Amino acid sequence: MSALRKWLFTGLLVIVPGAITLSVLNWIVGLLDQTLLILPQAWHPDRLLGFHLPGFGVVLTLMILLTVGALASNFAGRKLVQWGDAVVHRIPVVRSIYSSVKQVSDTLFSESGNAFRTAVLVQWPREGVWTLGFITGSPSGEVASYLRDEFVSVYVPTTPNPTGGYFVMVRKSECVELEMSVDAALRYIVSMGVVVPVDPLTLAAAQIPPNP
Repeated sequence: MSALRKWLFTGLLVIVPGAITLSVLNWIVGLLDQTLLILPQAWHPDRLLGFHLPGFGVVLTLMILLTVGALASNFAGRKLVQWGDAVVHRIPVVRSIYSSVKQVSDTLFSESGNAFRTAVLVQWPREGVWTLGFITGSPSGEVASYLRDEFVSVYVPTTPNPTGGYFVMVRKSECVELEMSVDAALRYIVSMGVVVPVDPLTLAAAQIPPNP
């Protein structure tokens, strides 16, 4: 029985990650394939080829993103985007939703943004209990005027789903900046501490060939 139990758990460890990965990829491809709905019916790959071939929506989405990015990068494109933002900000309900989403996307995807660039150790939810977080910036405006010391804005993700979490403002002196990458810290969080990040110093030492 112990051997059967061992084989069962070993099989699960092999199959479950691959099955979940394929399921997520299938969902993403299926979602992006909905982009094909913007094309005329006569241009649909299913109609041209005579059968369904998944993945064309991914290619079309990438082409749209690259085209919009190229157009918005020049002077005329930037002016057009600014004009569109001005129009949206005049719509009462839409402007509040759009402004919030745009601020988050500008922070996350902007090349000059500082979001999720540094992993830190913070004491959360109480003193003496430590967890991983990510510096997202510094308090400003009215909030900063009430904080007498130097604070940083930290996002503390939940585990195993890091898309939910808490926004806290912590004294910079109480944050321990880590050398691990953001990807390594996210893997550490998602795995609930099972996948331990490799110490950069240990990795560098392991890569140095021994003296002959």
